[in-house]
Amino acid sequence: MGCSISGLNALYETATGGGDVWINERRFRVLRQIGEGGFAFVYLVRELQPASDAEPARRHAAHVSEDGTYAMKKVLIQSKEQLDLVREEIRVSSLFNHPNLLPLLDHAIIAVKSTQGDWSHEAYLLFPVHLDGTLFDNANLMLSRKEFYSTADVLQIFHQMCDGLKHMHSFDPPYAHNDVKPGNVLITGRKGQAPVATLMDFGSARPARKQIRSRSEALQLQEWAAEHCSAPYRAPELWDCPSHADIDERTDIWSLGCTLYAIMFNVSPFEYALGESGGSLQLAIVNGQLKWPAGPNPPYPDELRQFVIWMLQPQPAMRPHIGDVFLHVNKLIAKYLS
Repeated sequence: MGCSISGLNALYETATGGGDVWINERRFRVLRQIGEGGFAFVYLVRELQPASDAEPARRHAAHVSEDGTYAMKKVLIQSKEQLDLVREEIRVSSLFNHPNLLPLLDHAIIAVKSTQGDWSHEAYLLFPVHLDGTLFDNANLMLSRKEFYSTADVLQIFHQMCDGLKHMHSFDPPYAHNDVKPGNVLITGRKGQAPVATLMDFGSARPARKQIRSRSEALQLQEWAAEHCSAPYRAPELWDCPSHADIDERTDIWSLGCTLYAIMFNVSPFEYALGESGGSLQLAIVNGQLKWPAGPNPPYPDELRQFVIWMLQPQPAMRPHIGDVFLHVNKLIAKYLS
C-alpha cells in the first residue's frame, strides 16, 4: 500500500489512551500506551470490524491478529525532513518479508490542522504486537536476578537474529539495519522452547555500501551515525571514519557481535569504560578492548567467546559477512543442541 496523505480524522486522547484511530479504511480502538521515544508513541490497539467488512479475507493470513490486537506507532511530524524520514522508513520496512523481521502491516500519513490553523502531519504505522518486551527489557530483569540464558537459548535466539539480518543483507544492493541492539529485538516466550526473536525498527536502515572519498564525506557519515546508531553498539568505522574508506554491511556484524555478548551477559561489551576514571566508550570500541564479566555457572563454552571476538574485529575487512556468521552459528547449534 502506498504512502497516502489524507484528511482522515483521528480521534486521539493520548492522556487517557482513549479514542479511535483510522488507518485507511480500518478502525482501531486505542487500549493503552506501551512505549515511546522521540516523536513517536506506541499503543496497543484493537481493530473494530463491522460485520459487513470483508477486507480481512483479502489480507495475508499472517497479518491478521487472532484477537484483533496490534501495535500502532504514532509519529508526530513537525517538518519536511521528518516527513521524508517517515516515508523512507515505510518504504524500507515494506521491502522485507521474513519471520524474524517485524512486518509493517499497514500505514497512513494524515494531514492535521491545529487550532491555530497550522498544518502538520501524523503517521500511523501498524505492526503485530509483542507484549513480552525486548532483549533489553529481559536483560535488565535477568541482571537484577543474576540469571543467564542457557547456551542453547543463546544460540537459538542469535540464530534467529542472524536469519533476519541475512535477509536484509541479501538485497542487491544490501541493506544495513544500522541499529542492531537488544532494544530492537523483540522476544516472545514459548513454553518448553527457545524464545522467538524478532528484529524491529527499520528507521535507520539504508543501503549498506558507501564510498567515502573525502574528509567532509567521512564527517558527514559520522554525524549521521551519531544520530541513528546507538553508541554502545556502533561500529568503530562509524566513530572514526577514514577519509578514504569503503563502508559495507559489516557495520551490522559489529553490532551483532555486541548483541551476542549482551545476550550472554545481560550487558553491552564496552559500556564498562563509562564507569572507569578517564574511560572512553569510543576508545574502548575503536581499540576493541573487550572485558569478560562473570557469567553462568557452568560457564559458556569458549567457542561462544571466540565467536564474539570474531565479529568484534575493529578492522571491518577482518570481520565475517552474515553468511559466514550464519554458517558458524549453525555449526555451534549442531554441536551443543544435538
